[in-house]
Amino acid sequence: MTFYRITKRALDIIGSAAGLVVLSPVMLWTARRARREMGSAIFRQERAGLEGRPFFLYKFRSMTNERDANGELLPDGKRLTDFGRWLRSTSIDELPQLWNVLRGDMSIVGPRPLLMEYVPLYSEEQRVRLGAPPGITGWAQINGRNAISWPEKFALDAWYVKHASLALDIRIIFSTIKKALAREGISAANDATMPPFKGER
Repeated sequence: MTFYRITKRALDIIGSAAGLVVLSPVMLWTARRARREMGSAIFRQERAGLEGRPFFLYKFRSMTNERDANGELLPDGKRLTDFGRWLRSTSIDELPQLWNVLRGDMSIVGPRPLLMEYVPLYSEEQRVRLGAPPGITGWAQINGRNAISWPEKFALDAWYVKHASLALDIRIIFSTIKKALAREGISAANDATMPPFKGER
C-alpha cells in the first residue's frame, strides 16, 4: 500500500470520527425531524465500492415512500419533501456517510458511489472510477455535481483517480465547503435529483 493510501485512510478515520462527534447534535436533530416527517430517518441502499464491491450506503431520508395505485414509487420530484430539499441543498443528508468512512466502505474524498446496477453499463474508461474508494465528496462534486451530464461526471471521476494526491484531496474538501455554503449543483436541469444512468448511447 502506498504512502498516499495509508495517510488517506488515517485521515479518513480521524476526520470521520471527529465529524461524528462534533456534528452529533445536528445529526440527532435531523434524524428526529426526518423520522417525524417521513416515517424513518435513514435511507440505506446498496452501492458499488472500491473495485465494484457492494456495500450499504447511509443517508438521511429526504423522500417519502409514496406509491401510485399500482404500487410503484412516485417520481422523485413528487416524493421529495420541502425538508428533504433543504437537506440536499445543505448536503446535511450526506452526514451519515461519515459512518461509512469510519467503517472503511468509503473515503471522505473519492468518486461518488453509484448504484450496483450501473456497473455493467460502464465503458472501459468509466470503470477507472472504481479504482479508488468512493467518497462523500469528489472532483465531480466540486465541478458541477448533479448539474453536469453523466459523461462529464465519469470523465471527472476518472481524472481524479489518475491524479489523486493529498494536496488534491485537501483542495476538494475546501472547495466542497464553499460549494455547500453556496448550494450549487444540487439537481440536474429539469430533474429533482439526477436522471438514471443508462450507459453510453
